[in-house]
Amino acid sequence: MKEYEDYLVSVAGVAPNSRDTYMREIRFLDTWCVQAGLSLADAKAVDLIAYISHRQVNKVDHRTLAKGISVLRSFYGFLVREKYRDDNPAALLEVPKHSVPLPEVMSIEEIEAFFEAIPLDTLYGVRDRTLFELIYSCGLRISEAAELKIGSIHMTERLLRVHGKGGRQRLVPIGEEAVHWLQIYIHQVRPHLLKSSRMEDRVFVSMRGGGLSRKSIWKRFKEICSRADIEAKVHTLRHSFATHLLQGGADLRSVQELLGHADISTTQIYTHVENEQLRTAHRDLHPRGSESSGIPESLQSVGGSI
Repeated sequence: MKEYEDYLVSVAGVAPNSRDTYMREIRFLDTWCVQAGLSLADAKAVDLIAYISHRQVNKVDHRTLAKGISVLRSFYGFLVREKYRDDNPAALLEVPKHSVPLPEVMSIEEIEAFFEAIPLDTLYGVRDRTLFELIYSCGLRISEAAELKIGSIHMTERLLRVHGKGGRQRLVPIGEEAVHWLQIYIHQVRPHLLKSSRMEDRVFVSMRGGGLSRKSIWKRFKEICSRADIEAKVHTLRHSFATHLLQGGADLRSVQELLGHADISTTQIYTHVENEQLRTAHRDLHPRGSESSGIPESLQSVGGSI
């Protein structure tokens, strides 16, 4: 397992967060193998099927299972390359099919309510306002916000250099509101949060003067949502960023670039959100929208024209 972790870092170039996910999955399997009286290195395909079934029984969602199977293929492929075994028992495992859930999106009114719920009478309140304004303005992932460096902010050009997944970089425009709060935070607030004896190049810092962690960002977000009586996740701000751009007339390719998606098919999920909103509007507002269309239920989900 240690050799595999070293391989992920030095050869495969897997990002730290992904590496932790990979190793967590392998440790899950190792624990299961010990309990079943099996060897991790010698597990057979039937053993892995039993393991996957065990996780399904424990209500692990399809997305996590699919990721887990991908990790197993990688791990046992590594064992084959290193001559620990002759075959990859995970090669024939089928990834469970599932429908892709639509991303949760906050309405414009909920976005406004969220920001209004952030208290601005403390240094940390101004920091939080700046942090979440930037996440929403630039469509950042929580990890991208946590790792953002001072040198990545180009205030004159109003651009943000973001280091995303897979080491990919992208330039994202910063909105007027986010620029306003960034200027206040960087010049008037951040210097007071930093500890004089500590050098810190990350933009958002904690009460101890170090970089703000992902867990801390998540915790602050949940507290603000509770105050605003909103159910959401930090990532919902990124989903809302993309959806609101499309609603405003942005083209899909531009949104793909702004989000840093390697494949446009990942971005296309937001067009389904738009379709759902169209269907809802038709149902609620059209005189016959809530009535039966007369099309048999078995055909109502069939695409194409008639």
